[in-house]
Amino acid sequence: MLTNAFYWDRDDETRAWSKRFFERMKRMPHMGDAGDYSSTMHYLKAVRAAGTDDAQAVMAKMRELPVNDFFAKNGRIREDGRMAHDMYVYEVKKPSESKGEWDYYKLREVILVTTHFVLFWTVPARW
Repeated sequence: MLTNAFYWDRDDETRAWSKRFFERMKRMPHMGDAGDYSSTMHYLKAVRAAGTDDAQAVMAKMRELPVNDFFAKNGRIREDGRMAHDMYVYEVKKPSESKGEWDYYKLREVILVTTHFVLFWTVPARW
């Protein structure tokens, strides 16, 4: 069992994005690849919506706009800059269950942002 924010075969949207990624990189994406792409696109949407690349204005717009893409549904950037989003619990497939290359996990549970991030919404990050 493992918890992850992204798996290429989670749904139609992740499969479509991952197929495009695979065509360029010749491997399936991992959570870091997907998160980097998602956060970059969210930043660019915020720049467009803010009408400027001023950091304060863009960050305000990034916090205002939800993240709804292949990586996250109803994701939000908190005031402290952390992103809150659903997480997923996967079980590693037995080799006999795998349908091909890159087919490693089966989804067991969705941990909704409202349950696992609820405490963190009220507690500021400290680093």
